[in-house]
Amino acid sequence: MVLKLMLASAIGMAVRTIPAKALPAQPLIAASMDEMEMADAPIESSWILEGEPRARLALHSRGHDDQSTTAIWDCTAGTFRWYFGWDETVMILEGEVHVTTENGTERTLRAGDIAYFAGKTWATWRVDSYVRKIAFCRKQFPAPVAMLLKVRDMMRAGGARGGLAA
Repeated sequence: MVLKLMLASAIGMAVRTIPAKALPAQPLIAASMDEMEMADAPIESSWILEGEPRARLALHSRGHDDQSTTAIWDCTAGTFRWYFGWDETVMILEGEVHVTTENGTERTLRAGDIAYFAGKTWATWRVDSYVRKIAFCRKQFPAPVAMLLKVRDMMRAGGARGGLAA
């Protein structure tokens, strides 16, 4: 009975994440960064600790299930706190940023560096002049859905895990 209730709950949550007007998945979305129009993406004013950082964003793509996005983001000098509502993997394309996590870990990320920020966490970002990154963001599934996906993966023959290109 508990399993049926969990399954029904998971299905209900999954159905709520389906967009009202589902668009067909595109097999490839490609663009040059120079072609992508950057739009102002102001940092929440209460998060700004120092300076007047100006952030911009260009959305490259969104997963067909609305659980993931890829974007280009840049920011001018300033210090601010940032809340990562989603899991986010970044690759610094230009400039650098000094990051301090909630537990005090400090790291300077420079062009070519890759970093992962867990969803539902805060970090302080200090940009001395400019930083530009590509951000791969992924929403966390509700716990019942995540559990069902893990069970599904365990039941698959051979334990093959997909998703990586290599």
